[in-house]
Amino acid sequence: MRDVPKQAPSLTSAIRRARLEGAERSEVVAELRGAEAARLEILRDALEPILAQVPDGVDLFDTGIVPGERPRLFIDMIGFVEMGHDRRTYRFIQDTRHGRVTINETERLETAVEAITAYIARRLVEREQALASDRTVEQAARALVEKESRMPVMTPANDVEPAKPVEAEGAGTSAAVEKRGWLATAFLFTVEALGSVVLFSLLAVAFYFGFKSLQAWWVG
Repeated sequence: MRDVPKQAPSLTSAIRRARLEGAERSEVVAELRGAEAARLEILRDALEPILAQVPDGVDLFDTGIVPGERPRLFIDMIGFVEMGHDRRTYRFIQDTRHGRVTINETERLETAVEAITAYIARRLVEREQALASDRTVEQAARALVEKESRMPVMTPANDVEPAKPVEAEGAGTSAAVEKRGWLATAFLFTVEALGSVVLFSLLAVAFYFGFKSLQAWWVG
């Protein structure tokens, strides 16, 4: 009985199978992302009554779902909600100066709404405190300006003898200092000149006596 030769692997078939597997994985990922986006939309709808109570003129909160690899529901510029790895847990996260902080993590929609409501309330209180601080600083600056504007301008009386210019007194003092400096320089120059004359005289006398002593020793 003859052996039937084995058929060589087909690259075309392998590529076809790889494409089918990739399409199946893409469909699964798309379905998971769709499920995450749907849960976030449900949370957004549950938050609409809360956001409707925000005072007019407050533009801190602009909710919206941002699609991507991990869809996110943004509450404001620094707070957002995303689904956990199990695709069922709501993770409420806030960006801070020290990194991201998880404020709340729950599978219950009601619990997530309560946590976000408390966050919105804290943000509103922080805004009120910042505005109050700005008003306090502005009022203090305005009061200071008004106080300075009400202060009387001091003018010299007519019968008071004007003070002597400081510049003239300073000029006289400078001239006296320059005169004393010139005298000191002349004195030092005279002392140095006399000292030089005395030094050269002593050297001449010493040379003379030394020469005489050497001459007497040589003759003797």
